[in-house]
Formats: sequence, structure tokens, C-alpha cells
Amino acid sequence: MTQSPRVLMYSTGVCPFCIRAEQLLLARGVVMIDKIRIDLDPERRSEMLEKTARRTVPQIYIGEMHVGGFDDLLAFDQAGKLLPLLAGEPG
Repeated sequence: MTQSPRVLMYSTGVCPFCIRAEQLLLARGVVMIDKIRIDLDPERRSEMLEKTARRTVPQIYIGEMHVGGFDDLLAFDQAGKLLPLLAGEPG
């Protein structure tokens, strides 16, 4: 059995797209999301920018794969690619 990959999400406390991304992930069976609040930790904001080259939140990683923001996550889900990714299946 393959272990589920870690889900990491850079977010802020007032971001509606972060909330929607979290709701979608939970609906797809994710038990735990490692959330990094960049509004509370400016160093982590710099880290996010360096890793993703994006300034907006959420920025979501599933395992080592940078999925992107909420729209990207939704597109993955609608294309049928999210559940296999969450199951740890190779893309």
C-alpha cells in the first residue's frame, strides 16, 4: 500500500480561495493539510515566492509536486488527476 503524499498549502487567514482549496482537499479524503500562514510569518512568504515564483495564495504542494493555486487544484480534480495524485500514484 502506498502512503499518501504530504499536502502542504501556503495560505493566509482571510483567503477565500484557501478555504475552498482546503474544503476540496478534505472532500477528496485528505486527512491533514500542513498549512503555512504567510500572513503571520514573512520569512515563509519569501520561501513561497522563491519555491513557486508566485505571489498569490493558496500555493499547494502534493508530495513534491507543485499543483499551484485553487484554480489549478480544481482543474486537476475535474480532469480526474487529483485522486490518483492523492493516492500516491505516479503522474
